[in-house]
Amino acid sequence: MLELVRTDSENSDFRELICKLDSELSIRNGDTQFQYNIYNKIPFIETVVIAYWNDKAVGCCCFKAFENKTVEVKRMYLDTDYRGKGIAQKMLSEIESWAKEKGFSDTVLETGYKMIEAIHLYKKMGYSQIPNYGQYADNPESICMSKSLQ
Repeated sequence: MLELVRTDSENSDFRELICKLDSELSIRNGDTQFQYNIYNKIPFIETVVIAYWNDKAVGCCCFKAFENKTVEVKRMYLDTDYRGKGIAQKMLSEIESWAKEKGFSDTVLETGYKMIEAIHLYKKMGYSQIPNYGQYADNPESICMSKSLQ
């Protein structure tokens, strides 16, 4: 049974899932992952969602204020054994609902071009590719996307 829990970045399950995410990204991206590591640090974030399947932490994502009424979705991860069950969609929907509750109207995110499953999920969930922003602006390996929450 799936349970989505709202928490913060101090949650130990979140920290463990982030370690798994970083490991997977290092394998997929190889040496180029090092350029992203400086942006993947998680200071205290109060808006974290953890997916539990039968009481086991299997996925996470979070968001932080980006600019004006926009949030940035960060650190989305789902354990490989639980992919294809609709859990990632539910996590992302929960993040979007939470952002709307807090008064935000838009989301942005960045993913790597090698993250085929993530790109497919985001497109399926209504995200559109936008010009790369901020630290990703000149990075040809980054894909930035956005979605209106209206």
